[in-house]
Amino acid sequence: MISYQAALEKERAIFSGNLDVHRLPDAFHYWSNRYLLPKLLAHGFRSPDEMFLQSLAVQCTLHPRTQILSIGAGNADLELKLAAQLRNLGHDNFRIECLDLNPEMLARGQAAAHQAHLADHLQFVLADFNHWRAQRTYHAIIANQSLHHVIQLEGLFEEIKRSLHPQGVFAISDMIGRNGHLRWPEALRQVRDFWRELPPSYRFNQKLHRYEETFADWDCSGEGFEGVRAQDILPLLLDRFHFHTFIPFGNLIDPFIDRSFGAHFDLDQPYDRAFLDRVHARDDFEIASGNLTPTHLLAICRTTPHPTTLRGTDLRRFVRSPEHTPRPTGEPIPAPYEWSAWPHPAQPQLELVCHHLAESAQLVASRTAWVRGLQTEVEQRTAQALHWRDESARHTTWALGLEQDVIDRTLWAQNLESQLNERTAWAQHLATDLAEQVTAVSQLTAELETRTEWAQNLDRELAERTAWALRIESELVAERLHSAELHANPFRALKQFLRSLIARLPRNLPLASGEN
Repeated sequence: MISYQAALEKERAIFSGNLDVHRLPDAFHYWSNRYLLPKLLAHGFRSPDEMFLQSLAVQCTLHPRTQILSIGAGNADLELKLAAQLRNLGHDNFRIECLDLNPEMLARGQAAAHQAHLADHLQFVLADFNHWRAQRTYHAIIANQSLHHVIQLEGLFEEIKRSLHPQGVFAISDMIGRNGHLRWPEALRQVRDFWRELPPSYRFNQKLHRYEETFADWDCSGEGFEGVRAQDILPLLLDRFHFHTFIPFGNLIDPFIDRSFGAHFDLDQPYDRAFLDRVHARDDFEIASGNLTPTHLLAICRTTPHPTTLRGTDLRRFVRSPEHTPRPTGEPIPAPYEWSAWPHPAQPQLELVCHHLAESAQLVASRTAWVRGLQTEVEQRTAQALHWRDESARHTTWALGLEQDVIDRTLWAQNLESQLNERTAWAQHLATDLAEQVTAVSQLTAELETRTEWAQNLDRELAERTAWALRIESELVAERLHSAELHANPFRALKQFLRSLIARLPRNLPLASGEN
């Protein structure tokens, strides 16, 4: 089974270069104008586009700033048309958010919006609607042929229901047939009955470029997300919303008016018109009888009941249960051609068939050459890959050796780091010790300065006392010289000695500690 990412890339690739997404052959327009239009007129509009326009116009009347979301807007062809029509109706209070997962298509839509001077009314948002989360409340949400591309339908419908205004509408135009746009067995049998009536030239599939002698029931869900869960759309909508417009249609007619085979029908030929008329008549009869279920739907839903809400139980009859398997009829398989069914001459038919087969042969030849070229390129790239593998092996060996070298150097660096940590700790210890010793030296220096000052004071005091003692000694010597005079006149000599002694004594005589 294809992965989600691969399907996403295919989906982007399919639509990135698609400039006209909704172009259909003339056979479709013949059928829709003749048979679908009356059904639409009974509901008050002429086309799906007009259904969308009426729904949006009502919301613009109800709300001063109308927020609109378009799921899977693509190139925004419909959104640009609706914006222009709303503005022509006098509404200027709306903004349409165009949501898509393809950046190329959104870029084309944005450029067209600027060119049409509608850029103020359109916003372009790149997002995958399988994982989208609403950031605001919307008054209207439209889905034009986009829901059959969604895998996570439950999540998307819940998000729509959560973000839709209570008075808002959810308008839908989509395909609700079997997944991959296959036919259910009861429809496939009838399609192949009609297929037998087609001329050979009408059986060339212009979309797949192949001739289909018998109608090939092709599952297109393998190409991106096309029809990936188409059969689940209607039952999931019925579980979550209230319908007040419901128009189911189509089934057997689909392959005869689509892009693959519809272009073969010449609407100027009575036979071609009569054939389409008969297929449609069978469609209407079988759907009304309950033998077939419709493959297309136009609808307007709400999250809350409305006076015009249809009964959901009545709509359930249009849901085809996958578990239902019709019994085989046991009828023999008819021949692929009913030669008498068409009035076209056999010769031109065979020429057209041969022409288509020749085109197919050319296409096969060109694709064969392309495949061969791819094969050669694969071989070259394989050889290159083998060379790169050998180079990678050598580089791996070198890298392993380099890795071992890195490991060895890492161990060496770790060892150096350990030594650095040890030496750093030792240096920090030395720094602490040095700081302590500097503090001790500072204390010793201060003490030395104090003691030096004290010694200097002692020196000054000693010098003063020495000078005083010398003076005393010289005076004593002088006094001895006069001792004789003491004997001669003791009283007079003593009186003079005492006077001279008292005159020489210092007024503040410093005394040593302990002296009297």
